[in-house]
Amino acid sequence: MQLENIIVDATAPGRLGRFWEQALSTRTLIDSEEEGFETRLDLPGGGFLDLCFQPVPHRPTEPQRLHLDLLGGARQLEVAQRLRELGASDLDIGQGEVPWIVLGDVEGNPFCVMEHREVYEDTGPIAAMPLDSADPDRDAEFWSWLSGWQEAPGTAPRTLRHPSGTGPLLELYLEPRPKGPAKNRMHLDMRLEASDDVDQIAREIAVRGGRELDPDWGELPWRVFADPSGNELCLLPAG
Repeated sequence: MQLENIIVDATAPGRLGRFWEQALSTRTLIDSEEEGFETRLDLPGGGFLDLCFQPVPHRPTEPQRLHLDLLGGARQLEVAQRLRELGASDLDIGQGEVPWIVLGDVEGNPFCVMEHREVYEDTGPIAAMPLDSADPDRDAEFWSWLSGWQEAPGTAPRTLRHPSGTGPLLELYLEPRPKGPAKNRMHLDMRLEASDDVDQIAREIAVRGGRELDPDWGELPWRVFADPSGNELCLLPAG
């Protein structure tokens, strides 16, 4: 398996996807009124992440449990200003005096432009993906098993990174509140390999504290799960 997609719910997928495409200098894979918008971020070391913006009827209002931290460093102010010119806006989410800059994208989803940190070397434009967790130690073990990502230096309670040592960090932070019943507006998808046994993986997810979900989304070619803290994820068929 490999971590392949960052999925984002959007009322206007094309508009939101094009904002992020310009923000990250990615390349369009899908631009469809029915399927949404998908764009590929090529990573240092030859990997990639696809950002997939899928249509939803209403803008999500639940607190965001996964967000993106963008590389700023010495160019932090310049990067933030460029994003404002693309349509981002400054947000006050109670962060107080912090060295990073909090912005909202064109649908109001919070993200950060980060100050210089040595741990961000070779991440590409997405420095980190912070994820809320009820138990960062437990969930780091779960996500490491699921994705193959390994323990890495970082400032979060637990940090994972691709074995190549490149690309963004997956950071596990103690959640400010338990996850509610609403689906996360942003989640991660795993792509199965041809040799993977999805039923065996489903059983192992349950053993490790996750569970399979049965959302009323009609017939799907993938299976939907939650990690031990309730954060949704999908297992996509090999392809």
